[in-house]
Amino acid sequence: MKVKEVMTPDPKAIWLTESLADAAQLMWENDCGVLPIIKDGRKVVGLITDRDICMATAMKQADPSGISVEEVMTGQVYSVNSEDDVAQALQAMQEHKIRRLPVVTAEGELEGILSMNDIVLKAGESNGKEAQIEYGDVVKTYQAICQHPLPATTAAAVAS
Repeated sequence: MKVKEVMTPDPKAIWLTESLADAAQLMWENDCGVLPIIKDGRKVVGLITDRDICMATAMKQADPSGISVEEVMTGQVYSVNSEDDVAQALQAMQEHKIRRLPVVTAEGELEGILSMNDIVLKAGESNGKEAQIEYGDVVKTYQAICQHPLPATTAAAVAS
């Protein structure tokens, strides 16, 4: 199954220069927990979550209307193309422990967003069709995303 068959097309996004208050308002109005951050047309340069907004506001002890999205955004963006197979997207989610992937064109322009919610709603049991998203693949992805990282001392001991 292709990403374009599962993704949410034309998702809401926010400009790099807007405030956390603007982002929160957009999330509230559109019932979403993440916004791709765009500039130069619709080129994706980052992501911001509702959690990012809450944590930044609390940690900076500042009014969210005075904090720019750029100050808080996650600049490392993992993305997929609409023609990619959903299995590739699941692999990326597992590897990077993320629940959502922007779907971008070859030029990096925002085309959609693929979330675990989208995938879960399309998952089913195999009935001989190749295109089906297997429940087991969804669970495996959630397990990878939810796995807590080892503390640094434990990780060092395991590595040696």
